[in-house]
Amino acid sequence: MKFEDLLLEIGGFGRFQILILFILCLPRINLPMHFLLHNFLAATPAHHCAIPHQEAFANLTMEEVLLISIPREPDGTFRSCEMFSQPQFHLLLNSSLQPENNSIIQHCQHGWVYDHSQFTSTISTQWDLVCEQRGLNQATATFFFIGVTMGAVVFGYLSDRFGRKAMLLLSLVCSLVFGMLSAASVSYSMLVITRTLTGVALSGVSLIVLPLGKYYAVDIQHRTFSGILTSIFWSIGNMLLAMVAYLVREWHWLLVAVTGPCLLSVVCLWWVPESARWLIANGKVKQAHRHLLRCARMNGRKDFAVSSEALRRMATDRKPEGSYSYISLFRTPVLRKISLCSGAVWFGVAFSYYGMSMNLTGFGLNMYLSQFVFGVIEIPAKMIMYVLVNRVGRRQSQAWALILTGLCIGANVIIPKPLTSLRSVVAIMGKGFSEAAFTTVFLYTSELYPTVLRQNGMGYTSFVARLGGALAPLVFLLDGVWRSLPEVTYCGVAVCCGSVAFLLPETLNLRLPEGVEDIEKAQVKGPPQISAPEGMPLQSLPK
Repeated sequence: MKFEDLLLEIGGFGRFQILILFILCLPRINLPMHFLLHNFLAATPAHHCAIPHQEAFANLTMEEVLLISIPREPDGTFRSCEMFSQPQFHLLLNSSLQPENNSIIQHCQHGWVYDHSQFTSTISTQWDLVCEQRGLNQATATFFFIGVTMGAVVFGYLSDRFGRKAMLLLSLVCSLVFGMLSAASVSYSMLVITRTLTGVALSGVSLIVLPLGKYYAVDIQHRTFSGILTSIFWSIGNMLLAMVAYLVREWHWLLVAVTGPCLLSVVCLWWVPESARWLIANGKVKQAHRHLLRCARMNGRKDFAVSSEALRRMATDRKPEGSYSYISLFRTPVLRKISLCSGAVWFGVAFSYYGMSMNLTGFGLNMYLSQFVFGVIEIPAKMIMYVLVNRVGRRQSQAWALILTGLCIGANVIIPKPLTSLRSVVAIMGKGFSEAAFTTVFLYTSELYPTVLRQNGMGYTSFVARLGGALAPLVFLLDGVWRSLPEVTYCGVAVCCGSVAFLLPETLNLRLPEGVEDIEKAQVKGPPQISAPEGMPLQSLPK
């Protein structure tokens, strides 16, 4: 008897599975609220150099004080990072004049003055992470994603060693503790350390929630449905972040607001049992039998009569898959090509997704509205892709979704700034394509690797994706070279990585490969594989 047969015996997809899925979706909502929090936590409002001895200009208006103290850009706006070494009173007579001698222009000497009309405070205004210190502002997001990458290694091992539920509880508690410590940060260094540790902890939530619900609580026929459902809750979290950030404009309390729901998830986790699949695999048969009986009773299957001995035999019948490592992904020619190409695709998907998600002010919409609409557009994108991948194939869907993402980003480089409505529509379309690419890559990659290497393959691509997520915020610093260079970079990477997807084999209606030899030979036709296979590892969830 296989575990899938057991799931059917206890009721398939009944009340118990629905309850477990709902509870596990609660922390799923919380993930994007932290992963995309940088948009609001580190937002940089309009600012200019602080002007010393301003009381000496009591007879001048604020606009006139700025005119004689701050040089202007060609478009007439005041510069954010420079000031005159001495007041230029002659500009009061003719404001169109600009000094030709740059020696009288210097960097801000007395700090900055910020526009607090939109934000009460952010980490940018708290520690003056602007101008020369702007890189530290963007690095905050990078450190968070480095933590997420580290957490994948830590919790991937710990959950296999000590169980899914225990590690999910630990990750939620650590997320709560480090999130609150981040809110109480008294220095930039403290914030960076606590945000990195929050990333480590939240990585455990990301890794464990989906497999625990999808491969333990749900039978094969409903795995695709459960995958869509949990993915939609990520998008709901995107939308909730916009509303919470709109209501809470002070960065300390914003961190408290997005971290607090972890406490609800900790409480609700009481009703979630340990994975029976993990218990059986680790020889804890009596505990697994008790959880299965509980599930069967809740689903109304009083005739469930699988004995502990039958579960024990199931554990002993599991065949070892042999010894494989990450190096095995690159040993044979076809598998090497798949690994290199799939790694490039995953990098492009994550790089462009977070590049678009963290550029809320570049498309002409209010940033809160952008965040909300970007979350809304993800839901139809997911639905459409789950149809397309089974109609036009995985390869075409993956390639074109990523290429169109890049083209939409590139189009907004060309479209004039005054055409805000058109820029907004193109940006929303690009975000939809980006989410479509992310939705497809999960399914596609899990079908490319053979069963014996699937865990290693998904762990490798997950690492590459997190690398893309960590680098995406830093690309915004390239606007100092050329204002449109970040968008051009995101566009180029997305188009190139999308084109690489054409080099991958099609997996639609093909049997999943079991061993390396199946990959190296022509694959045999078989029934379609709609949902991701059982072997998908805990390391396979970079979002």
